[in-house]
Amino acid sequence: MIGKRVVVTGLAAMTPIGNSLEESWTNLVGGVCGIGPITLFDCSEFDTKIAGELKNFDPTNYVGVKDAKRMDRFVQIAVAAGKQLMEDCAMVMDETMAPEVGVLLGCGLGGLSTIEDFHSKLLKSGPGRISPFYIPMLIANMASGQISIHTGAKGPNLVTTSACASATHAIGYAYSDIKLGRVKACITGGVESTITPMGVSGFTAMKALSTRNDEPLKASRPFDADRTGFVIGEGAGLLMLEELEHAKARGAKIYAEVVGYGASGDAYHIAAPEESGTGMAQAMKCALRDAELAPEQITFVNAHGTSTKLNDKTETKAIKAVFGAHAYKMPITANKSMIGHLLGAAGGAEAVFTAMSLTTGIIPGTINQDTPDPDCDLDYTPGASREMDLEYGISNSFGFGGTNASVILRSFK
Repeated sequence: MIGKRVVVTGLAAMTPIGNSLEESWTNLVGGVCGIGPITLFDCSEFDTKIAGELKNFDPTNYVGVKDAKRMDRFVQIAVAAGKQLMEDCAMVMDETMAPEVGVLLGCGLGGLSTIEDFHSKLLKSGPGRISPFYIPMLIANMASGQISIHTGAKGPNLVTTSACASATHAIGYAYSDIKLGRVKACITGGVESTITPMGVSGFTAMKALSTRNDEPLKASRPFDADRTGFVIGEGAGLLMLEELEHAKARGAKIYAEVVGYGASGDAYHIAAPEESGTGMAQAMKCALRDAELAPEQITFVNAHGTSTKLNDKTETKAIKAVFGAHAYKMPITANKSMIGHLLGAAGGAEAVFTAMSLTTGIIPGTINQDTPDPDCDLDYTPGASREMDLEYGISNSFGFGGTNASVILRSFK
């Protein structure tokens, strides 16, 4: 697709290993795991008692006490990350700029904790106890809406909801809108916070979660033979995407360039990926075609890598189908080994870390890959992080319903 060049001029990350980009990246490169016992609710009767929670997150540091009470936790996190992003990109949101900046976020479930809370009040005390803020607190698009309110961005404002691919789809649409000249810039990425009784029990019922409760630091182990399921996480990963000439004109720092986006559907199953990996492969092939790249030009992969038996095996098949012999020479990193699975926010955090890899020349290691799985025989960067020359990185996200998305970033030249 011919069009304008799109660059990354701002990053923000709030993850189980840090409430800022700097802290999250330093811990990711250092192999620090953010998985621990669930503290957000009493999980004593649950099979899974571990998660990747934000640590010491105080929303009143970003919004007043009154506003914090009127926001679900996922919205509080979104606004906090949005403010960090605006500080990082140093964009002046004046009346000329505001209509040119969109907010396109990914969010898989929205305000699950608010639904649970008010449903309990309804059953206990009747409909008169429902707050007028109930609906505005829970709807998924309030993440983008509140970021718009708090940053002043007046361009297109919406949320993509495609399960665990939500954020990557949002990044793809933001990239496309800038490339087509619809807007000059876009706040994008994803946010999620569903470590709640219903969230954990729902994924437990699907047998998707690890129950390695006695070893939380070793529970998320993508591509390892002893993986037992994913670990639910929460947080946000946001990027400021901007048209290149506009970014240069205002003297913005540039982390990386977005050069390709691809999406596909499995047409197969509500939760399981199509086992040959055809759908996943199609998303990567579409991103390569969009970027006009040969597979051999990709330097590394930021994998979806959930730590579930089926996903990791199928993603490995898909990578081999796309990259052939090059798949065995190309490092792969799985950030979820340390931050858990941020669901609709996962692709946002992983795109942020992909941009940081291209900026710093460091591929974070994949921790807990201790026992080789014969079905997962590629280079997943086990153990320590690795320094090398990096030019192109592809970030994958795959969601329930067979929805797949990939984005390709390039080091900026």
